[in-house]
Amino acid sequence: MQSLPLPLALTARLLPVAVLASAGWALSSGPLAAAPATDQKSAQGGQSTHDARSSGSGDASAPATEAAAKTYTSAPTPCGGVSVKTIQSLVPGAKTAGKEIPSTDKSIRRTCSWNALKGYDYRWLDVSFEIADSQEQAKKSYTQRTTEKSGGGAVPGLGDAAYSVVNLTTEDKQQTREGVVLVRMANALVSITYNGSDFESKKAPSTDEINKGAIKAAKDAVAALQGGQKQG
Repeated sequence: MQSLPLPLALTARLLPVAVLASAGWALSSGPLAAAPATDQKSAQGGQSTHDARSSGSGDASAPATEAAAKTYTSAPTPCGGVSVKTIQSLVPGAKTAGKEIPSTDKSIRRTCSWNALKGYDYRWLDVSFEIADSQEQAKKSYTQRTTEKSGGGAVPGLGDAAYSVVNLTTEDKQQTREGVVLVRMANALVSITYNGSDFESKKAPSTDEINKGAIKAAKDAVAALQGGQKQG
């Protein structure tokens, strides 16, 4: 696209980008970013396993059971979780290397973000990997989050369970459409957030475009998780 000078009118149109960017970064710590399990809960889970098997099996049974339930032991590199081709398709003009968002514990949760304004079209993509202590904990978190993000539906054939929802918001007559896909794979959760706006028409991309884009990124991320480190 031909580069154009930036008159005052265009500069004014671009101001919402900063607002959208701040909102996009907040998504990584919003309702979809559950806090890691506390040591107390982990201890309680281990104690329950021990109590259930304490009739002669010894303490070694609890770690063995936990190991069997914990398929994934660490989060993969998030900025490698989506293919270059997918990034170029969903976020035209973005740096394909992405930007990893700082995490307090990379073994538990890692997130990468891509965003770009090409002409008047703005797109934002986040991918986040979270590793739970057990499959049961991942199932509980998945159920809680999909309940909070009501109005969507299941995505067949993706992970052990997958859910997709798309919402439209309007602020100062500017529309933004956002899609969220949450996938559970054993004890891991994959979360995708994809949104877009057109600052010329003030319209948002179609529901179909955003939903398909988010699911496409989710498929890449699940493949990256499966190809990453596993506990054998």
